Amino acid sequence: MKSVSISGSLRENVGKRDSKAQRAAGLVPCVLYGGEKQYQFVVAKNEFKNLIYTPEVRYAVISLDGKEIPAILQASQYHPITDELLHVDFLEIVDGKPITIGLPIRIVGTSPGVLRGGKLVKKVRKLKVRGLLQDVPEEIPVDISGLNIDNSIKVNELHIDNITFVENPNSIVAAVLSTRNVEAEQPAEEA
Repeated sequence: MKSVSISGSLRENVGKRDSKAQRAAGLVPCVLYGGEKQYQFVVAKNEFKNLIYTPEVRYAVISLDGKEIPAILQASQYHPITDELLHVDFLEIVDGKPITIGLPIRIVGTSPGVLRGGKLVKKVRKLKVRGLLQDVPEEIPVDISGLNIDNSIKVNELHIDNITFVENPNSIVAAVLSTRNVEAEQPAEEA
C-alpha cells in the first residue's frame, strides 16, 4: 500500500474557540490515537489532497515533533453546508497489530453472461478487510470470468492471503443480471 507524508504541528490549546481560529487560518484540527500516546495537532488543508480526495487507499506517515508515525485515516468530518473539512481522526499503526480498512474492488476478466447481453452490476465499491499493513493490498481483484446470467460472486468466494474480510460472507459483490436483449438459450424448434 502506498503512503502519503503529512506534516503537522502539535496544538497548544484544545477547544472550540481555538479550533475555529485554526480553521480560519487554513488548518485542520486532527487527533492521532491507538498508540502509546494520543496527539492533538493541526495540518494544512492542502496536505489532505492525496489522502482523502483520491480513489486510491493510502496510509499516512505523520511528522510530529521530529517523529514519523504511520497511521490510517479513521474518520473525517465535514461542514454540512460548505462541505469544508473540519476534523480528521487518525489511528496509529502499531507493528504486529492488524488494521481494519476499506479497500476498493476492481473487476477483472470478461463475463460470458455479459457477452450474451446480461448486465454487470457492482453491488459494493469497497470491502472492509483486516490484516497487517504489509499484507494489505491496494485493491481487491474480483474475477468475473465464470459469471453467467443470473450468477453472482459473494464475499466468501474472495480470497487474499493473510487477509480476513470483515463483511457478511453472504453479501453479493458483483452479479450479472438478465436484460431484455439476452440471447435465448432455448433449443430450436423442430419442423
